[in-house]
Amino acid sequence: MPVNKKLLNVLNGQREDIPPVWMMRQAGRYLPEYRATRDKAGSFLDLCFNPQLAAEVTLQPIRRFNFDGAILFSDILVIPYALGRKVDFVAGEGPKLEPIADAATAQSIRREVDHGKLDPVYETIRRVKSELPPEVTFLGFCGAPWTVATYMIAGHGTSDQEPARLFAYRHPDAFDDMLQVLVKASAEYLIRQLKAGVDAVQIFDTWAGILPPEEFARWCIAPVRKIILAVRDEIPDAKIIGFPRGAGTMLERYVTELPLNAVGLDWMIDKTFARERIQKIKPVQGNLDPIALIAGGEALDRAVDDVMRAFSDGPFIFNLGHGITPQTPIENVERMVKRVRAQ
Repeated sequence: MPVNKKLLNVLNGQREDIPPVWMMRQAGRYLPEYRATRDKAGSFLDLCFNPQLAAEVTLQPIRRFNFDGAILFSDILVIPYALGRKVDFVAGEGPKLEPIADAATAQSIRREVDHGKLDPVYETIRRVKSELPPEVTFLGFCGAPWTVATYMIAGHGTSDQEPARLFAYRHPDAFDDMLQVLVKASAEYLIRQLKAGVDAVQIFDTWAGILPPEEFARWCIAPVRKIILAVRDEIPDAKIIGFPRGAGTMLERYVTELPLNAVGLDWMIDKTFARERIQKIKPVQGNLDPIALIAGGEALDRAVDDVMRAFSDGPFIFNLGHGITPQTPIENVERMVKRVRAQ
C-alpha cells in the first residue's frame, strides 16, 4: 500500500485538512536527550560527523512529538569544511572560520568539495531512513551560497554580516567566483542527500533579508536558481523548499523566479501579503514566532491560531518562522502540536 506522507503531499501542491507540522532546529538544545547525546560526541562537528549519534538526534524529536517531518541533523557550514576551510564551533560563541579578507584568498578556495569528508552525513541519512516511520517526510538541507559566504568572509556571525556585504561591493567578481564554487558544492551535496534517502531538501538563506533588492536578486536568487537547476538536472522530481529569511516583499520575486516546491515564511512577514501574493504561487511553510513558542499559554494559542487562520485554506506546512531556541519549554512544543492538530 502507498504511504501517505502529508508533508510531501503539500510539496506536491496538495492542501491537507490538518497541515503537516515540523520545526526548524527541532533536534537541538531544548531537548534533554539531545544534550545527553551531545555530551557523548565531544565537539559539535564530531556530533555532525558521527552517523550513529547524528541519526539518534535526528530521530529524537520524531519519537517525542510525532512530527510529520524529520530534518537531517547537520550544519550549513559543513560545506566550507569540505572545501578545506577550517571550521570550529565554540561553546557560547558559535561558529569560527578562517576569515577571507581579500579577493586573492577568496579565489584560492578549493574548487571541488571533498565528499569523503561528507560521507558520514550520507551514512547518517541511510541510518535515519531505515528507522524513520514511513509516513514521516525526511528532509535534507544546505545553506544558500550567500548565507554560507557571509560566515566564510567574516569568520563568524555578526549582527548584520557587514564584512560580506562590503566584500561583495568591493570585489564583486571575486565574490561571484566564490559563490559559484558554493553553488556547485551545494548542488552536489543535495543530490547526494537525495540519493542517500531524503525525500526533499530545504535551502536556508538566513541572511537574505539584509540585502537591498538588486543585491538580493544577484546574490540570493541567482545562485539558488543554479542550485535548483543542477539538482533537477540529476533528479528531475526533486522536492525543494526555499527559506530566505527577512526577504519581506522581495519574497514575491523569489517565488516567481525560482522553481521551488514551497517557500518558508519568517515570523516578520505580513500574513495577508503572504497569503494573497505568495501562497497563490507556491505552497508556504511557517511562520510561528519562536518567541511566542517560548511564551506559551494563551499567547501561544493565539499565535498558532493566527498562523492557521492565515494559511490553512491552501497548501501549507506549519512551522516556526525561524529555528526553535534552546530555552523553549518542551510543554509549549507539545501544546503547539496539539493545537495545530485539533483545528
